Amino acid sequence: MQLKFLIFTLLFCNHLTYAQDEIPRNYFESPLEIPLLLSGTFGELRSNHFHAGMDIKTNGVTGLAVSASAKGYVGRIKIQHGGYGKALYVYHPNGYQSVYAHLDNFSPKIEALVRKAQYKKESYEIELFPSALELKVKQGEVIGYSGNSGSSGGPHLHFEIRDFKSKPMNPFLFGFDEVKDSRKPQIFALHAYSLGPDSHVNGSTDRVQLKLIQRQDGNYRTEPIKAFGTIGFGIDAYDILDLTYNKNGVYSVVTKLNGKPVFETTFDKFSFYESRYINRLIDFEYYATEKRRIQKLFLEPNNPLSLYKDVYNDGTVTIQKDNLDQSFEILVSDFMGNTRSILIPLTTDFDENLIQKEIKETEYFAKANSASVFEEGKIDIYIPKNALYEDIFLDIDIEGLSVKLHEPTTPLHKSMTIGFDVSQYSLEDQDKLYIASVTSWGSKYYVSTYKKKDRLTTKVNEFGTYQLFEDNKAPTITPKNFRDKQWVSNFRFLKLEIDDEDTGIESYRATVNGEFILMEYDYKTKTLTYDFNDGKISDTKNELKVVVTDKVGNTAIFEAEFLRKN
Repeated sequence: MQLKFLIFTLLFCNHLTYAQDEIPRNYFESPLEIPLLLSGTFGELRSNHFHAGMDIKTNGVTGLAVSASAKGYVGRIKIQHGGYGKALYVYHPNGYQSVYAHLDNFSPKIEALVRKAQYKKESYEIELFPSALELKVKQGEVIGYSGNSGSSGGPHLHFEIRDFKSKPMNPFLFGFDEVKDSRKPQIFALHAYSLGPDSHVNGSTDRVQLKLIQRQDGNYRTEPIKAFGTIGFGIDAYDILDLTYNKNGVYSVVTKLNGKPVFETTFDKFSFYESRYINRLIDFEYYATEKRRIQKLFLEPNNPLSLYKDVYNDGTVTIQKDNLDQSFEILVSDFMGNTRSILIPLTTDFDENLIQKEIKETEYFAKANSASVFEEGKIDIYIPKNALYEDIFLDIDIEGLSVKLHEPTTPLHKSMTIGFDVSQYSLEDQDKLYIASVTSWGSKYYVSTYKKKDRLTTKVNEFGTYQLFEDNKAPTITPKNFRDKQWVSNFRFLKLEIDDEDTGIESYRATVNGEFILMEYDYKTKTLTYDFNDGKISDTKNELKVVVTDKVGNTAIFEAEFLRKN
């Protein structure tokens, strides 16, 4: 029996692999009935990740019907306050998955299943995995309604297609030809980098922005650059689709040296586990200071991204004293094949008197391929192996229960642990302590804090300043659309605002006449909402009680009476 099952599994997997080598261009259809206009495309460079799908505009409104892009079954339902908000995952017979995120609500049969599970768990946030027979859907069947839930910055539908290994793929590979793009990508800036110990570009060992000269055909060239040693280039580019104004990501970049390809990135597919390596693909220091992303067109150590192909000499150019003049070309394309190029003439220029960049050495040296531990006073720091992309001297300044831990211009690939010894505080006071990230302008933001005996720890994935604070203030609870003892018979929703100034909301619970009611929390608007269509309120006179707790255990209680005829 086990042998038969193994043979079946191997045959099934082989079928999926074969099927997905031949990407079906007419299998999926648009999940919305309105024209397909995009505010975001696959592979766009985002904070700490690549964009995993396409963002479809919904005319600035919520509530548009969202249909299954192909037949299959709803195999996963996830609701969370942040992230994708309300999301559905549809599994298709050919092994692909489609994802629909930031929804406002679900179709009635899905909503009923979810609501039952939420009441059973007494939790708004929930994750379900229905069986293949439980929620079958046909292509074009309405499965939900567009929204703005989770970490969405405005009403839209986030749509993905994933392969049988759950790797997100570029939806354009499957068709969606109704998305029109006749414009060439735009080049905002071009930069050159000196990558070797004696390298320099135009007399500088620092990053150099090169002046772009536009030609009559719309492409660019630069003045001949004078360089020596190993150098590389980076671009700040974007694409604009027809009928929209959004700056989207580009699809591919190819570079050539003297007409021969040396480097290519193409956004067809990636794995979620590798997404944070975006901080190795971009010039992270430039982004941290200028808030613009330069895509580096060369490979550095500890960059295993699968987006690259046809890479020669890591995409760099090595210029020696006796080299003849050379030509470097950059071709930037969108998925539709619209291409803009940059031609860079290279000339040899060796400057033996060039002043090299000085490396600031400190007592805190951390290696990329091994863990590092630093301890001073009441603070200890643990940086795990492979958290850094390269070996580095860290600038660490500890004063009391505050640590300035290097600079936020250096990226971290894994989280480091910071520990605080709080044995000098009473047990009662320890319960109110928390760790916060402190910005250069003095604002503080709670970071997840864990307590064990006389020690508080946090795991953070950014360098910066971290400090210990105390929170003794309870959250606030304010009714938004009703008052005590008010008749609300004509109301669809009951709304309250909940907030916590220091550590933020950890949990909330609402009851009416002692029975749990499900309230939806939107952290962006700080709003708790109860929908009377829930059908849980049957009495005329009702006692509402809402309990809200912050992240160190401070609790606020709101009580009110409302009247309602059903």
